[in-house]
Amino acid sequence: MSSKGKKRVVLPTRPEPPSVDHILEDISKAPPNDPVFITLQETSEDLPGSVPGVEAELEGRYQQCRRYYQLNEELQGTRSELAARREALRRAGEQLEQSAEEIKSRAL
Repeated sequence: MSSKGKKRVVLPTRPEPPSVDHILEDISKAPPNDPVFITLQETSEDLPGSVPGVEAELEGRYQQCRRYYQLNEELQGTRSELAARREALRRAGEQLEQSAEEIKSRAL
């Protein structure tokens, strides 16, 4: 038999998706031992971020990185300040040498 001889089956129309309120109502009515929630809980326990020890370690590393960044910013500021002070000391040293030369030349 050919495919032309077969009747086409008409599928029923697709129902409208549920509203948010309807979904929330269904979730609130679901018992705690519902298989979907048990599966979701087991899946979330397998995620690396859901383990309390790992979360604490990640938070500690994050805080350590933030502190490193802050210290690095402070060091960069201190480095600029030290360079400016060094330049001021160099200029003061040159002026001192000039003053010493003037004093020597006057004394002779």
